[in-house]
Amino acid sequence: MQPQVISVNVGRPMHQRVPKDKATGIGKVPVDVVTVTDPGRKRVEDGHGVSGVEGDFIGNGRHHGGSDQAVYAFAREELDRWGAELGRDLAPGLFGENLTTQGLDVDAAEIGDTWRVGGAVLQVSGPRVPCATFAARMEERGWVKRFAQRGRSGAYLRVIEPGDIRPGDTVVIEPSASGLDVPTTLRALMGDPDAARLVLATGLFEGSTEATTMRRVVRTKG
Repeated sequence: MQPQVISVNVGRPMHQRVPKDKATGIGKVPVDVVTVTDPGRKRVEDGHGVSGVEGDFIGNGRHHGGSDQAVYAFAREELDRWGAELGRDLAPGLFGENLTTQGLDVDAAEIGDTWRVGGAVLQVSGPRVPCATFAARMEERGWVKRFAQRGRSGAYLRVIEPGDIRPGDTVVIEPSASGLDVPTTLRALMGDPDAARLVLATGLFEGSTEATTMRRVVRTKG
């Protein structure tokens, strides 16, 4: 099967146990088409964050959104694997992904890989780090730890060229040859000092908050 997007999803403001008294956009729902653009630096505007997907609500602009987290992709195959383990049907967008893919091993992606999909060009920028909002959405015991240990987080993407993406659009991958895959980067951010040293050595995250986190991991655990 040729890699493709099978669902495009946007978040609407919703309230749940976490974050308390604040809206979140983690509950994404399928739509007919999304327009993706570079949202610029991570920031808070009008009380919420900025997404690279038009109409996509981001509640926590301090930790989510911005150019390096403009679009989030997750594989349908991985949703199905989790669904079997949890005994639940997992709808597209439940994990907060903007693009639900099929026939594409999202977690084999390397940082810097380029995806041509629909009218847009995207670039793999990093893993999704599970948080308390995600755990509250799932309502599964120990969810953050379970998801992180699985090590298949899906991928955040930058928007290199803006455009529209629809279900059925194919994904054409142009490898970056960076040698740094998404799962290794996730391990580094989740506290693995060996992975953190490896990622830092590439220089791909230099100057970022992720690099600061990884240096702290090396200093305290390595």
